[in-house]
Amino acid sequence: MNRDDPESEIAASAKACSNWGRWGAEDVLGTLNFLDEAKRREGAALVRRGVSFSLSQRFDMDGPQKGWRRRTNPVHTMLDTGTDAALGNQGFPHGLGGADDVISMPLQCSTQWDGLGHIFDHGKAWNGRDAARTVTSDGDLVTGIEHMAPYVAGRGVLLDVGRVVGEDGELPDGFAITEEHLNRTAEAHGVTVGRGDIALVRTGRLARAGREGWGDYAGGDSPGLSFTTAGWLHGTEIAAIATDTWGFEVRPNEFTHAFQPLHQVAIPHIGLLIGEMWDLEALADDCAADGVHEFWLTAAPLPITGAVGSPVNPLAVK
Repeated sequence: MNRDDPESEIAASAKACSNWGRWGAEDVLGTLNFLDEAKRREGAALVRRGVSFSLSQRFDMDGPQKGWRRRTNPVHTMLDTGTDAALGNQGFPHGLGGADDVISMPLQCSTQWDGLGHIFDHGKAWNGRDAARTVTSDGDLVTGIEHMAPYVAGRGVLLDVGRVVGEDGELPDGFAITEEHLNRTAEAHGVTVGRGDIALVRTGRLARAGREGWGDYAGGDSPGLSFTTAGWLHGTEIAAIATDTWGFEVRPNEFTHAFQPLHQVAIPHIGLLIGEMWDLEALADDCAADGVHEFWLTAAPLPITGAVGSPVNPLAVK
């Protein structure tokens, strides 16, 4: 990998890993096409104990965002409260009272999915479409994340790279997770990762933020996937991948003068569904305790018409 030539490296990886046309010219699901009915039955059969884990961070004003690209933490506002009810200001009969609220937030401010309209490569969106005609001020007119809402449920696999490769269960900032690290972790856990799976990669970065404060968690240095894992992401035919980091790939990025080059290959060329800022800590502790790193996972995005990302509350059930 020539670290001084990101343009050529991205172009070569995009060509080698392209799924354009694989599911037809009209495809809007990308790698979710790998997650079929058989894979869902396989995932559902993994429920043994019935224990469940939410893999979502909280959505509140104390989140990690600091305003980059106008991303803010959620603003939660009450429209009606118990005070209104107690004062009799709501106008309901026979003593009825209630509370209502509203939330305002960027769709990618906390635990979320990156949709297929989120990243472009030289003006091209997923499946070779013209980005200008795909995502406009009216939203993603073609691959809006609402199309994915029925399908994100199946076999989840946790790759706890932090525990297997790192020290004290965590990886340092700037640590690039390679294909060898992923394969070594899968072997240590006694699992395989393949077609239709939803892979979860734990680095331990969120655990550190929990101890030390957010700091530069949103956008700063972080462990993450190496650009060289593009071939693994493509070749394994996984349906989706999610990490406990803000940006999925290692930061600083591995090239000079580059920004999120793995996104530039994975989303518009591979058609990969990418999750970020997932809280994998409780699940990882349980997996370490019982030695089982596969489970039923459901993580449907909100069907927000034309959205290029969505908040999600993933549930892992073992």
